[in-house]
Amino acid sequence: PAVSFRPIHTFKQKDLFLRMSAEVEKSFAKYQGLGNDFILIDNTLLKNPCYSPQQAIQICDRNFGIGGDGIIFALKGINSCDYTMRIYNSDGSEPQMCGNGIRCMAKFLQSIEGRSKEEVQYKIWTNAGVIIPIVSAEGSITVDMGQPILNPKEVPTLLGPTINGAAVDAEIIVANKIYKTTAVSMGNPHSVVFVDDLEKMSPPFATVGPLFESNEAFPQRVNAEFVQVLSRNHLKMKVWERGAGPTLACGTGACAVVVAGVLSNRSDRDCIVSLPGGDLQIKWDVKDNKIYMTGPAEEVFKG
Repeated sequence: PAVSFRPIHTFKQKDLFLRMSAEVEKSFAKYQGLGNDFILIDNTLLKNPCYSPQQAIQICDRNFGIGGDGIIFALKGINSCDYTMRIYNSDGSEPQMCGNGIRCMAKFLQSIEGRSKEEVQYKIWTNAGVIIPIVSAEGSITVDMGQPILNPKEVPTLLGPTINGAAVDAEIIVANKIYKTTAVSMGNPHSVVFVDDLEKMSPPFATVGPLFESNEAFPQRVNAEFVQVLSRNHLKMKVWERGAGPTLACGTGACAVVVAGVLSNRSDRDCIVSLPGGDLQIKWDVKDNKIYMTGPAEEVFKG
C-alpha cells in the first residue's frame, strides 16, 4: 500500500535541499516498473523541468536523497500530444525515452487525473517522438513503442551493416574479447549480445557492462543487453543502462532484445522477456512493424 513520505535529508544535503526548496517545492510520487524506479513530478504548470540535472543526481541518491533510477517530469503536451515526458537519469544525463518510465508515467497521469478505475490512453511526446501507452482498467499497461531503428548511422553506431542494412551479430572487441552484437535503437541506442548462460559470463556482467556502455563504437554511449535464449518465445536478459548502470528492468531494452532475436533467427516475434525485476510481454507486429510492450507499473509512495 502507498504510504505518505517526506524524505529526511542529512546535514550533508541540507544546503542543497534548502536551495531547492527556495526555488520550488513540488509534491512527487515514487513509482516502479519491475523494480526500475522513478520519481514522478506533475510539471504541467512550468515549461521546463523544475529541477536541474545536478539536482536530479542528488534527489536520486539512494543514501542522501529520495532514491531512484531517474526523475520523470510530466509537462504540458506539445505537437498535439496530451503530455510531454522529460527524464533525467540518476547521473544527470537525459535519455530520449524510457520504456519502464513511460509505463510509470501513464499510471501517474491516470492517478492525478482521478481516473484510476478507467481504461485510459495517452499520447505522450518524448525526445524519441510520440509514444502511446494504454492503461487497462485492471492496471496493466500496453505501450505502442513505435518502429525499431536499424540503420547503424541512426542508432547511432560506428559498426557497419551485416544483414539487410542492419548491424546484426556485428563483431566488436570489448575487454580484449570478440563479441557479436546487434545494434538497435528504440529512440535510444542498444547493443544486444546473446550468451549461453548469463550467470557464467566471462568477463562477468558487472565488468563488461560499463565497458560496452562507453565503447567507442557507440558515440552517444549505449544501453548494453546480454541475453540468454530459453526458447524461441522466452528470453532472459540483464541490462547495463546508459547513465544508470545495472537496473532491474529496461523496457526499451526488452524491445531491442526481441528485435535482435528475430533478426538473428533466435526468437519469434512474440516473446516473454524475463528481467531481474520480472517479465514483460513484447510483440514485434509484422503488420505495422511496431513493437508493443505490456507490463506493470505501481505506485510506491508519495511525498
